Amino acid sequence: MNKLCLITGASSGIGRELAHVHAEQGGDLIIVARRRLELEELKKELETKHKIKVIPIVKDLTEKGASQWIYDFLVAEKLVVEILVNNAGFGGIGKFHERPWSRDEAMIDLNVKALVELSRLFLPDFVRNKKGKILNVASIAGLIPGPHQAVYFASKSFVISFGLALSEELRGTGVSVTTLCPGPTDSEFAKISEMDKTKMFKNSFSSRSVAEKAYKALMRDKIIVYAAIPLWQKLFLPARHLVPTKLLLRAVGKMQDTK
Repeated sequence: MNKLCLITGASSGIGRELAHVHAEQGGDLIIVARRRLELEELKKELETKHKIKVIPIVKDLTEKGASQWIYDFLVAEKLVVEILVNNAGFGGIGKFHERPWSRDEAMIDLNVKALVELSRLFLPDFVRNKKGKILNVASIAGLIPGPHQAVYFASKSFVISFGLALSEELRGTGVSVTTLCPGPTDSEFAKISEMDKTKMFKNSFSSRSVAEKAYKALMRDKIIVYAAIPLWQKLFLPARHLVPTKLLLRAVGKMQDTK
């Protein structure tokens, strides 16, 4: 297969658009998500339009052993992945002590554990082959603490730190790790998490524009890329360390208000 790319969370949003962008470049795909119908529809669309090969894998990455199953399946099928896109993730609004623990535990399992496990499974092969690319989808949320979305913001902070550290560890190996930090993006993810109702998402960007910028950065082996950043955030984020912590927390908390 040609330039095989594995994308998690490929059934909608940024993941789906990244699949389109990669297919437009003539690359084959393995698309992973929980929803079979959406994956089958995407497979048909991409194969028909771009004459590529798409393998859908229906899997819930929060389930124990899911990442290992995917890797073992690909090894058994002699499919060599060249690009790994850790895109799957979800968020949710509410005070930490009031939210169902099962939801936040699943969030950690998907946003953090699955991303780390898939990276650990594929990296030895990438390093041995002296080529390979990883795109980890974080968020500008990972740059600041997030009252009312404490676990989500913290999970994305982990992704940023993890990705940057790996990029340095892998320097000179032929393998690159790119961390994507998108701002407010119009997607199913935003609607399900209710983030689209917050002030932060008042002016959001398209998933397609984010995917295009991310893919270009990935191909150029960029360490980190920011996308869908409104003007006010471009001004605020560089100066965030100058803002008193209490004031920063209150400001971010108000931005998460859905009222």
